[in-house]
Parts: sequence; structure tokens; C-alpha cells
Amino acid sequence: MILVTGGAGYIGSHCALRLMESGEDVMVFDSMELGTRHALDVLAREFPDRFKGFVQGDLKDRGSIASVFRGRDIEAVVHFAAYSQVAESMRDPRRYYENNVGGTMNLLGAMADAGVGMIVFSSTAATYGEPEYTPIDEVHPQHPINPYGATKLMAERMMSDYGRYGIRSARLRYFNVAGADPEGRLGECHDPETHLIPNVLKTAGTGREFSMFGTDYDTRDGTCVRDYIDVNDLAEAHLLALRYLREGGASDCFNLGTNGGSTVREVFGVCQKVVGEPIPVRECPRREGDPAVLVADNRKAKSVLGWSPRSTLEDSVSRAWAWERSRR
Repeated sequence: MILVTGGAGYIGSHCALRLMESGEDVMVFDSMELGTRHALDVLAREFPDRFKGFVQGDLKDRGSIASVFRGRDIEAVVHFAAYSQVAESMRDPRRYYENNVGGTMNLLGAMADAGVGMIVFSSTAATYGEPEYTPIDEVHPQHPINPYGATKLMAERMMSDYGRYGIRSARLRYFNVAGADPEGRLGECHDPETHLIPNVLKTAGTGREFSMFGTDYDTRDGTCVRDYIDVNDLAEAHLLALRYLREGGASDCFNLGTNGGSTVREVFGVCQKVVGEPIPVRECPRREGDPAVLVADNRKAKSVLGWSPRSTLEDSVSRAWAWERSRR
């Protein structure tokens, strides 16, 4: 059985669904601070024989996570449970260190005590900080510029050290995640929403203007370039990372992205195309701390995990728009 921490959240629920589609038994552990009952209902409904239950608990409570491993045959953990908003981490770093670092430490301790030796970790490109070159590969220096990235880097380093207790880890560093389940069962439900694509789509048809931050960067159209990876491709990468560990793979890190990038204007244009009507836009000054270009070098994930992204940006936007319309 696979334990998915944060499995009621956006990426975690898509991954849990993909794991069960591939024949895995899954249990979800989530505090429900950011997760949704809808996601849990979907998992239970779609795979009643594979979904082995939900435990509501907080990783900051050592006893809460330790109790999950008692009397259960858990083979591996896929770990998503974390706070992930950069701006919030700047305002309240203590909250991020207590949750992302302290919670992960408790999880790794419970795994070591229970003899569970494999973890796939949801990490981030934010561990790299300001890029020294692009595309960014896995040997790029890691100098995070915000507490969110710093906490994820500390969690990665803990996983390396916990190798002394027999725990092997696959640390997946994603870039920008987008999209929704192709069948419309799951999608993005953040409140407040901070991601570009859902924020553009939420503006569509409302008469409100979308705020485009930064139009004077040294890029092809003056707006930031980011690497957008579809959430379904991301879920597939977690499945392949789990298989890699099962086959005896050593602890390692992998960048997940498309090896290319889209500007904010290009993403906005795809959103307008998918929606089928103009979306009002207001150009605003750039935000502090936004690098001009963040693009992944994904060759290692391709060669070692056998992973390649399949979805286009338009695929991701189309699925996200279908999800948005279903919720209006």
C-alpha cells in the first residue's frame, strides 16, 4: 500500500488517482487545511477497492503520523503535504519551517521506525533561487531566495541524511503546474488562487480585468517565461519515480518540466483562444523577486525515469477551463 500525504490537495489527489489507475492500493493522510472533501469522494468513488481509506491528521503532530504506520502494510510514501505560497512564506516563515521542515522530519522518523524505505517527494524549482543559467539542470546551485524554497531544500537534505536509516528518496523538483483531470473529476481549488492560468480563467466572462505583472523583462515579449507542466504528466512522473525506487534505484533528484517555456502573454493568448472571447487585461509593474526566465532541463527524468511530458499548454488550459466552468 502507498501512503499519500496531502492526497486531498490539487497535485496529491491527481497523483493518488493515477496510482490507483495503475493498480496501486492507496491511503491518504491529510490535515484538510488545504485539501477538499470533493477530492476524497472522487478517489473513493472511482476506485472503491483500491482506496484504502483516509486519515485526517497533521504531520506536525508526531504521534498522529506515527500511528498511521502501526498495523498497516505501507510499502512507500508519496509526500505532498506542505505549504507552498512564496509570498505567504515571506510574511510568516515560522509557519513554513514548522510545517514543511518539522512535518517532514516527523514523517521520516515514523518511516524509519516502521521500516518503510521509499519516499517520493514533491519538491520545487524554488530550491534553485535566481537562475545562473537556463534551462536549469539538477546540478544547478541551490540558493533559494524565499522561505518556501528554503524549507523544501532542507527537506531534501533531511532525506539524504535519512538514507542512513535505509530510506531511499526520489526528489521531484517541479516548475509551474497546470491543468485538470481530463475526465473532469479533479481540478485546482486553491483559495486564494495564486497560479497564473486559473486566475486568467476565473476572470473570463466576469467583466473584471486580469492583472499582468511585469511587461519590461528582457524576454521575447517583455513578460516572464515559465515552464508549465500538466498535472497529469506530473502524476505520471510520481508513478515512474516509485517504480524506479522499487527497482532498487538510489536516492536522486529530478527536474520535471517541458524543457521549454511560455511567456505570460503567450499563456494569456492561449487562455483567450480556449475561452473563445477577449479577456480584459491591465498591465502592472513587475513584482519583486520574479526572475525573467525559469525553464527546466528535463533530460535526466527522461533518461533515468523514462518520463516525457505529453500534454501541450493548450491541453492544460482546455482542461482547466472545463473544470472552471463546471464549478460556476
